[in-house]
Amino acid sequence: MLFIWFFIFFYMTTTSTSVDRLAVTQSIRDGETLASAGGIIEAGFFSPGNSIRRYLGIWYRNVSPFIVVWVANRNTPLENKSGVLKLNEKGVLELLNATNNTIWSSNIVSSNAVNNPIACLFDSGNFVVKNSEDGVLWQSFDYPGDTLMPGIKLGWNLETGLERSISSWKSDDDPAEGEYAIKIDLRGLPQMIEFKGSDIRMRTGSWNGLTTVGYPSPTPLLIRKFVVNEKEVYYEYEIIKRSMFIVSKLTPSGITQSFSWTNQTSTPQVVQNGEKDQCENYAFCGANSICIYDDNYLTCECLRGYVPKSPDEWNIRIWFDGCIRRNKSDCKISYTDGFLKYSHLKLPDTSSSWFSNTMNLDECQKSCLENCSCKAYANLDIRNGGSGCLLWFNTLLDLRKFSEWGQDLYVRVPVSELDHAAGHGNIKKKTVEITLGVITFGLVTCACIFIKKYPGTARKLCCQHCKIKQKKGDADLPTFDLSVLANATQNFSTKNKLGEGGFGQVYKGTLIDGQELAVKRLSKKSGQGVEEFKNEVALIAKLQHRNLVKLLGCCIEGEEKMLIYEYMPNQSLDYFVFDETKRKMLDWHKRFNIISGIARGLLYLHQDSRLRIIHRDLKPSNILLDANLDPKISDFGLARLFLGDQVEANTNRVAGTYGYIPPEYAARGHFSVKSDVYSYGVIILEIVSGKKNREFSDPEHYNNLLGHAWRLWSEERALELLDEVLGEQCEPAEVIRCIQVGLLCVQQRPEDRPDMSSVVLLLNGDKLLSKPKVPGFYTERDVSSEASSSSANHKLCSVNELSITVLNAR
Repeated sequence: MLFIWFFIFFYMTTTSTSVDRLAVTQSIRDGETLASAGGIIEAGFFSPGNSIRRYLGIWYRNVSPFIVVWVANRNTPLENKSGVLKLNEKGVLELLNATNNTIWSSNIVSSNAVNNPIACLFDSGNFVVKNSEDGVLWQSFDYPGDTLMPGIKLGWNLETGLERSISSWKSDDDPAEGEYAIKIDLRGLPQMIEFKGSDIRMRTGSWNGLTTVGYPSPTPLLIRKFVVNEKEVYYEYEIIKRSMFIVSKLTPSGITQSFSWTNQTSTPQVVQNGEKDQCENYAFCGANSICIYDDNYLTCECLRGYVPKSPDEWNIRIWFDGCIRRNKSDCKISYTDGFLKYSHLKLPDTSSSWFSNTMNLDECQKSCLENCSCKAYANLDIRNGGSGCLLWFNTLLDLRKFSEWGQDLYVRVPVSELDHAAGHGNIKKKTVEITLGVITFGLVTCACIFIKKYPGTARKLCCQHCKIKQKKGDADLPTFDLSVLANATQNFSTKNKLGEGGFGQVYKGTLIDGQELAVKRLSKKSGQGVEEFKNEVALIAKLQHRNLVKLLGCCIEGEEKMLIYEYMPNQSLDYFVFDETKRKMLDWHKRFNIISGIARGLLYLHQDSRLRIIHRDLKPSNILLDANLDPKISDFGLARLFLGDQVEANTNRVAGTYGYIPPEYAARGHFSVKSDVYSYGVIILEIVSGKKNREFSDPEHYNNLLGHAWRLWSEERALELLDEVLGEQCEPAEVIRCIQVGLLCVQQRPEDRPDMSSVVLLLNGDKLLSKPKVPGFYTERDVSSEASSSSANHKLCSVNELSITVLNAR
């Protein structure tokens, strides 16, 4: 008996086989395993498929074929059977190789103090590291592999930023992360999406309170739920029968397979093979269309009011371009639009949607009708007759028609597109038309009687109405609520900050309809006050040109003053032309296009707009670039308006930015359209050279960029100014022409500089170029005498690029 007890004790201290936990003093080696208390789950080392490499994994015990549900070192395999799993004093699991190096370890996600940690393997398949107070330090369910099983939350912990997703193996022999993944997308209404690399491969559809619309539950034995709150967004399921097991695996080929078995059978059966028809491919039919697969016949159908974008391709069953509106909706008159009901649909991609849990369907319709960008609406939850509101904006993508399941969708269409044979809807419409007709007739009759009986009063009322209408017409710029802008910019978060100028900071914002915008928030300590702010609003609101940034609205609440612009995804010119890496993206063709675009924008300001405007702060940071790298002039806080034939003015408050201010303005406060021409010339030379005027110093002649360009031009070596990253990718004659135009624009005397109409012609080669004269701020220096002076005398006084507004004229 003593021998038996000794044998048991020796066995328990030398092997962890069939034990469900691992203490700090214990370990398991290759050939040993942990087993859950109920004998359902096992953890240990294995080799997948035909591979000889070893992995630490978790699998179902006594199930054939072998089903592995989690792999620890999926990207760092062991080359032999030397692996050892240990738990250290800090509560971290460590997988060691033959040289005692750690090839994988867990990480502690809990802030709880570590005290006597222990690792436990549960029947659920979750491998958990706990401390003595039962606080969870780490768990494998937070880091799923290719398998979704009961208890795993697929989604996000919004408090910690932890994302839980599943990803396929590379192959049946290699559990490393493959190219397919299933994740929860947080944009709009959260939804489950399968990716192939960075591309969306398929979408299960939005959650309707019971299931995902486009991918209903394969068995009634599951309880599925989708949780969306301030702390978490996740999908999970549980099994009603305790004796049953159901798991879903994402295969290396991107197919999701579900397996089911019981305690009695222990032989997994495929309950869902994941085979997909072409309608499951994301947006297979393109935008604003429905994919229909019925009786093995596939077709695509445009939504009512839409027509194929490429009719010829559509006729030969090539549908990828989708559909576009037949007639543009007149959104200014809301009652000219209506809604057409579609049933049994997989609802569109919700990444550009907005949702509310409290609104009903009538409120949802009204909200959609009031927003020109809203294209469709539906119930958020279909239970108990339906509740909540889900709105879609812009394009409708990835719709599918089902024969049995699906959901109702109400698509916005012009009234002319509604089906006039729609039964009750048609009768209701006729009733409204008759009622409106009677009311209109009555009003007209009353008006005629009133005018005939009281002509003087009628004229007076009419004139008052005209004044009110004119007054409203003056305020044609939309205003935004501060709360809307705070929400759009995540309360002006630093991660949304696009940049900072002399008058404040600029943030990226996204409205609930998905529209992106740039919010310029005026600094309370800046030199720009209410006068400059109102000036910028008044000026830009009247300007419309492809090379000027578009003002969308403004906000004035308390001490807050903000301007809302269209969002430019590539930020400003200086982010590209002065950056060692990004400037390589600007080939000569793009640079010349930017030079020409700025010229056209300035020409519009100086000559072609209803108002003659002097910008006074033209510089690369105020030239924004859109998605195509086309330039748009921005920031009109210092701009001045010239009336009638006025061409110049003076000020005792010089404003602008060092390096771009012309001599006559810096010295005497004298400005004109030629002031902007000078700034534009500096920008041309900076774009060509990739160097800043203020920071450039010729080590031999101590010239700034303008002086350096002038010297090279005078010595017929102008091409040496060209940015070295451009190489031989440009037309030398075009480069020299740009340099010559730049030098003409920065000449010392304003009357020598060309106006912008001449600049546009010069750049296009439509006008003969004259010989430039000495540029502003240029003085020929004696190099030999300079050599003995201190280099500090040539140090730049400033390296920032903030606008100045309080420099007194000399």
